[in-house]
Amino acid sequence: MTTKPHPPLMKKHSQTDLVSRLKTRKILGVGGEDDDGEVHRSKISQMLGNEIKFAVREPVGLRLWILFSAVVFTVMALMALAFPNQLYEVVFDQEQTATSVSIRLYGGAILSLSLIMWNGLYTAEKVIIQWTLLSEACYFAIQFLVTSVTLVELGSLPNGAVLLLLSRIFFLTVTLSYYYHLGRRPKKI
Repeated sequence: MTTKPHPPLMKKHSQTDLVSRLKTRKILGVGGEDDDGEVHRSKISQMLGNEIKFAVREPVGLRLWILFSAVVFTVMALMALAFPNQLYEVVFDQEQTATSVSIRLYGGAILSLSLIMWNGLYTAEKVIIQWTLLSEACYFAIQFLVTSVTLVELGSLPNGAVLLLLSRIFFLTVTLSYYYHLGRRPKKI
């Protein structure tokens, strides 16, 4: 048995054949606009998505605010852990009668929040930054309520406590505004 040699394969130069390229792109579903108005150059980019739309458009000063919050939380936590009695005296203008364990536990909780802040500073994911801001806002709101109730129970209003309450309102406002602006959808151009 003799085998016949196959004729040489003819390659079609579809790179230069414009009609063939357009038909292929239409079959693959690339080259045209999708529902979001984006034009994909390849099927791979269409399947994986465009990384530009996942990029976070951060409000001005967001990273600086998170850095400031992380530093303040860390310093306050270390003060509460190392000098609990002095921290209580500065805020409430009276000596602490109870044990300092509760203030040290407070310091440990704030140190945990500061670690969340430090993590939020170095991430690029929008969801993590939002949760960081939300946990910070919850902390400020709870601290404002607890400090207010404590001051009402004590029946005094020392300057340190008033300054603490005003700073918590300010920090809560700034944090919630960053949270709101980060959660907004950017306008399409």
